[in-house]
Amino acid sequence: MAKKKNFFGNGIQPSCSYCLYGNRSKEGNKVLCERQGLVDADYSCKKWIYDPIKRVPKKQLEIPNQEDDVI
Repeated sequence: MAKKKNFFGNGIQPSCSYCLYGNRSKEGNKVLCERQGLVDADYSCKKWIYDPIKRVPKKQLEIPNQEDDVI
């Protein structure tokens, strides 16, 4: 049987900060989970479901303009 491939990839590490059931607290370092209560942002449980809307992408590196290098 083939392994199921998720739409957003299989390499996503579970974290309550971008779980369907979690909402960030006002302090920012805690998450209010509908299932577990108040937990750390990097905590995850077996009920974890990925919510792509809550994920904050990493900042991309700026690449210098190629036209500046042309003589």
